Amino acid sequence: MPLAAVLPGQVAAIVTSLEMRERPPLRPLPPAPLRLVRWAAPDLGKYRALFRRVGEPWLWFSRLVMPDDEVRAIIADARVQVFAVEDRAGIEVGMLELDFREPATCELAYFGLVPELAGQGHGRWLMAQALALAWAKEVRRVWVHTCSLDHPSALGFYRAQGFTAYARAVETFADPRLTGHLPESAAPHVPLIR
Repeated sequence: MPLAAVLPGQVAAIVTSLEMRERPPLRPLPPAPLRLVRWAAPDLGKYRALFRRVGEPWLWFSRLVMPDDEVRAIIADARVQVFAVEDRAGIEVGMLELDFREPATCELAYFGLVPELAGQGHGRWLMAQALALAWAKEVRRVWVHTCSLDHPSALGFYRAQGFTAYARAVETFADPRLTGHLPESAAPHVPLIR
């Protein structure tokens, strides 16, 4: 099979979209020393700082390159819910963003914890919170996408939570470490090719 070249300075990722068309059965909320705090109309700087803290290891950059007015319009929209995950000391260690702008649909637009919390069951806790909030509204579909740059367990995690894959695409973009939007030390698992 032929390979498609990815130009120097670019990154390619396989993006998988997953959905849930029925409310999952109720399960006990996994224990966690964390709490979810709603940010109604969050400050742009604070929002981007948390976005960067959670997403930098996985090359999240979309909200860093988007014009300020566009990001503000999204996160201030009453149909978008932004949450910070805080630890016992009140330190923000994760984020959840639910987007209800499409009728009868909730997108888990951003879902993540800092890498130090991986493998401790906190993702299950956050997903239980996310699904309870998503299905609390009159929705018929909850969806999320992940990519090959995310945590290696992300796709399996979403499937284990009841999501079903329905689409796959290849995304190519300028490496945000070379454009200056993320430090060159971000995502060391992704080779930096100039």
